[in-house]
Amino acid sequence: MVTAADPGETRTSVWLAARPAAPTRRRSEAPSGLHRERITAATVRLLDADGLARFSMRRLAAGLGVTAKSLYWYVDTKQDLLELALDSALGELELPPETAESAVASTAASAVASAAASAVASGEPGWPGRLRALARGYRRVLGDHPWVAPLTAAFPNIGPHARAFDAALQRLLDATGLVDAARTGAHLAVSQFLHGCGGTVRRAPEGDFCLALDILIAGIEAKAPAGRARQDPEEAN
Repeated sequence: MVTAADPGETRTSVWLAARPAAPTRRRSEAPSGLHRERITAATVRLLDADGLARFSMRRLAAGLGVTAKSLYWYVDTKQDLLELALDSALGELELPPETAESAVASTAASAVASAAASAVASGEPGWPGRLRALARGYRRVLGDHPWVAPLTAAFPNIGPHARAFDAALQRLLDATGLVDAARTGAHLAVSQFLHGCGGTVRRAPEGDFCLALDILIAGIEAKAPAGRARQDPEEAN
């Protein structure tokens, strides 16, 4: 797959590539205290601090107090590490409670609590309220991590947190009652809205974002079957 992160080069996503067997080297050669999760967390912090353009494996290694060569015990390429960091940041997204069981275990409990609190605070029932909460949460993640938006365009977004987010969106669209072309159009509209209006390139002010989100939801409601615009089928029982 050719990506913006490595123009002209075909590569396989880190989520699809099989991890090779550990090299036949002495265990003592492996850097002490280093592991993939620690490297990924340090990558997120460095990207937040310095931005995507200044990120390098050498700068990352210096921050960890190891050599750049040591990092390649745990990741094959810089692009693989950026994919891992991207999905780690998406793990901060608050998901609606219906999808918590399919979310990554480390974030499921906090996602349920936060989404439930949002629903109570908004007082808005049904899928429109949950879609608003999901969209605003995604915007917050992009604002907290400005490097996420360009990486979502560069990589296939198939990590566990990205898939949990897509499952949440699919569940919300299920609740609208839309089918076939209308369902496909709604999914495309929401996805393009989140990656465009919610992104950091010419980032819309909060008020404009919320107004555009209201208009988007109103359009989906107008296409929804009668009686499904505001109430989920399970809430009607």
